[in-house]
Amino acid sequence: MRACVIIPAKDEAASLPATLAALAAQVDLAGQPLPPDSFEVLVLANNCTDGTAAAVRHFAGQHPALAVHVARLRLAAPDAHVGRARRLLMDEACLRLLSLGRFNGLIASTDADTRVAPDWLASTQAEIAAGADAVGGRILTDAPPVPTDPPVAAGAPDWVRRTQLRDAAYHLWCARLEAQLDPQAADPWPRHHQHFGASLALTARAYRRVGGLPVVRYLEDEALCQQLRRHDLRLRHSPRVVVYTSARQCGRVEVGLSWQLREWAAQSTARHEPLVPCPQHLAAQWRARRQLRAWWSHAAPFGVPGQGVAAALGLPEKQLARQVLASCTFGRLWDWVAEARATAGVAAPQVPLAEALAWLRAPTAG
Repeated sequence: MRACVIIPAKDEAASLPATLAALAAQVDLAGQPLPPDSFEVLVLANNCTDGTAAAVRHFAGQHPALAVHVARLRLAAPDAHVGRARRLLMDEACLRLLSLGRFNGLIASTDADTRVAPDWLASTQAEIAAGADAVGGRILTDAPPVPTDPPVAAGAPDWVRRTQLRDAAYHLWCARLEAQLDPQAADPWPRHHQHFGASLALTARAYRRVGGLPVVRYLEDEALCQQLRRHDLRLRHSPRVVVYTSARQCGRVEVGLSWQLREWAAQSTARHEPLVPCPQHLAAQWRARRQLRAWWSHAAPFGVPGQGVAAALGLPEKQLARQVLASCTFGRLWDWVAEARATAGVAAPQVPLAEALAWLRAPTAG
């Protein structure tokens, strides 16, 4: 066994069969079916009021060659959230892989309303073989459901879809600019911007090194990736790894894609243009980060970069210099920079999405 796929599920009896069917149809990069004993699927049916566990058992009975396991659990109120559920699953997957000596075995997370591409596992494993410690996949959405629940103004689904596509374009243009201004050997262009639970995988070795998934009520995937960065582990945003997820607005988590879709739907009534971080400000930040990395690694003459980097980051030079010396990884240094900037009130100004896209698409951007 080379991979454990984990799926937290709460009242997902209707969507899970398609999710599991996509996993049962996995192929290698040559298009040949993956050996069914090369991976297993772990589903945690947490706090369900429908037939989620029964749906998984029924699917497993129809696909006996694929190892599909389901556990039912009722989490107490303080722990009844996706962060705890995903942590329990990832811990179990890590233990199972390490018990087999699979330190580079994959803990691969997806969601119960998501269908992975046929080569999802194979493409993820290829990125790990190329040197990545963790891989975020590209998450695409199905067509938005109509009617919406709760109902929104006429024309809102079109507005939401258009906003979603423009927001994706903004983030992809930003990812391209970031790759130009602060290139990373472990995450070169082409790349994307997503590292979320619907498609996020890491090795058992990396998972153990960062101490597991942080237990937070939401955005636990982002918290995990922050820990990966703090340890200078290699996170690849691979365009080769693709999943398709539901565009439903009635989700199972407090903050996630469904929440964002609801926010855009609410804005549609007044046709408010979404606001995003100013890309010019981000570009200056990425240039400064590249200089700071050179300073930290002593690739640049010690002391000289501080004169401009501190000013670009809006931080006192002496304080930054002390932190450069104290940080054992660049990720920890940059995490400190982010916290210090937040404390000092230094943040990218928000600008209308249309304005940001126009600047990013201009030939002179960057």
